[in-house]
Amino acid sequence: MYSFLTTENWADYELVDSGNFEKLERFGQYYVARPEPQAIWDKHLPEQEWQRMANAVFTRDKGSQEKGQWKLKKGMPEQWFINYNYNGLKLRFRLGLSSFKHVGLFPEQDANWKFIYDTTRKLKTPQPKVLNMFAYTGAATLAAKAAGADVTHLDSIKQVNFWARDNMEASNLDNVRWIVEDAMKYARREVKRGNKYNGIILDPPSYGRGPNGEKWQLEDELNEMIKLCREMLDGTDYFLLINLYSMGFSAMVLDNLMRGTFGDMVKNEELGELYLHDKGERKLPLGTFFRFTSAES
Repeated sequence: MYSFLTTENWADYELVDSGNFEKLERFGQYYVARPEPQAIWDKHLPEQEWQRMANAVFTRDKGSQEKGQWKLKKGMPEQWFINYNYNGLKLRFRLGLSSFKHVGLFPEQDANWKFIYDTTRKLKTPQPKVLNMFAYTGAATLAAKAAGADVTHLDSIKQVNFWARDNMEASNLDNVRWIVEDAMKYARREVKRGNKYNGIILDPPSYGRGPNGEKWQLEDELNEMIKLCREMLDGTDYFLLINLYSMGFSAMVLDNLMRGTFGDMVKNEELGELYLHDKGERKLPLGTFFRFTSAES
């Protein structure tokens, strides 16, 4: 089934406007304006309204496609918290203004957090083992943990794992296994050990570095990573979710990889795109996903 999924009914988040390669978002009580390469249309709101509303505006450094600076209005903190609630799942996230325009959370992943939480609860294994690779600040980790999983959280950046731990504590959860490691090295090692997981979550970047300088290039590494996940995934009680934010990869690429690698394990599958809708009714595409599970709905 091909689906277009968006974030809905989240009191502490909204995409207010998008356009001219920017987006204006509300996180809790604060409004943040930052670059968005896919927003090629015109803004719905006038520029003066953006300037009035935005508590923090990110501007890229000259000659850089990634790093930049935040300009803050008086009273805008560099860190703050927001809440997330869904069907008994109650999480709390610490947000912060990074030099790479990120704030520590990708709100469009709301649809995937719901899938992780619901599906983990449906698995037959009493305490299913879930592996979250490229796990960032841990929203998906916490969704699985809150559903009763034994979770391994893997990210190559130590400071990001500390951030995820802060989110765990703020959400009144505990006992997550934190690992700072290159994802490919860890997956190869787990396959050699014969370790299995009931759930695997993947949200790999287009490009990245491991803790010892290991190179990750999505188009070069993804096929092998998917094959390693096939070896690590439990064969009877399982789910797998992969999300890609890369303008060069269509959902069809995921469809080919998943079906070719997992074969008959692909059950109750869902393929599609994540997006956010603004108040001007424009739909901002923010990635493709493929997910499947042995658990019946």
